Amino acid sequence: MQFHRSDFPISIAEALGDRLKRARLNKNLTQNEVAQLAWISRRTVLNAEKGDVRLADLIAILQALDLVDHLNLFLPEPPLSPIQLLKLRGKLRKRASGKTEKLNNKSSESLDW
Repeated sequence: MQFHRSDFPISIAEALGDRLKRARLNKNLTQNEVAQLAWISRRTVLNAEKGDVRLADLIAILQALDLVDHLNLFLPEPPLSPIQLLKLRGKLRKRASGKTEKLNNKSSESLDW
């Protein structure tokens, strides 16, 4: 099932819960086993599979199922805008600073007033 902007949030949540359940079954794990791996209750796993889950619990379940890397596909990190890149880059040097210290020392030594 592909999600669309016009879908109700509850139907998307239920579909995600169903995907969690299928992922758990594909790993041949019980709800109790996932709960133990994720350090949450079996009831929390059950609720998650119905689409009713807190974000932190969802992440724990994904970690238990070894699927946490899927979060990068779910919500990728937005790229930096060109303006932000320029701000991070700072000002570029346009000239070398030279060796003013050595020049000043030599000139003061050679002058004998």
